[in-house]
Amino acid sequence: MSIAKDLASTQIPSEQEWDEDDDIVLPPSDLWSDEPPLETDLHRDQIDLLIRLLRWCWRNRQDFYVSGNLTIYYNPNKLKSKDFRGPDFFVVLDTDPKPRKSWTVWDEGGKYPNVIIELLSDSTAETDKGLKKQIYQDIFRTFDYFWFDPHNLEFAGFHLVDGKYQALQPNENGWLWSQQLELFLGIYQQQLRFFTPDGKLVPTPEEAAAEAEELLAKYRAKFGELGDS
Repeated sequence: MSIAKDLASTQIPSEQEWDEDDDIVLPPSDLWSDEPPLETDLHRDQIDLLIRLLRWCWRNRQDFYVSGNLTIYYNPNKLKSKDFRGPDFFVVLDTDPKPRKSWTVWDEGGKYPNVIIELLSDSTAETDKGLKKQIYQDIFRTFDYFWFDPHNLEFAGFHLVDGKYQALQPNENGWLWSQQLELFLGIYQQQLRFFTPDGKLVPTPEEAAAEAEELLAKYRAKFGELGDS
């Protein structure tokens, strides 16, 4: 199916219509995710890393949902034809962080992801750069969209401006700014990582613990020197 036909066949209520029209009949919301297995270890490890990093970075927040390789059901009229998408990584802001079987838009107040990252592969790159990009722009209205190839490290990002995706320009480090996350995304040791606005790498819990141990060791060494003087 062409992109134009695919989009034209997607007739779904708007967020306002869901709020105002009690007569809209929707399918069940308790739907299981229906995504194929990830293609490589690199893809799985990258998704897991991004999820763990954001949860750790925002560990004091309870107003977001982050997941990956999880189905987003957005077209209640096309479930049998599998008219749904499963981004490799996505974040929804201003929502409950409770665990979910899937993300069903009609059961989430019409909310779509604020940020999506797709991991490219030989079999998905064309769709990620074409059909999915247009769906995320025209239907999801996802503000920040990125793609990253964990094999050749291709990396690009887009921000929604007046309803159209505009390519993000990298800074001097090659990082791209996510307005929604208020974090940079960039490549570090051949993986996609988050960086703070002041340029610091967002650590994993293990990296944070190791850094704390290193600082403690330096403090103890300095304290010992002061105590002996």
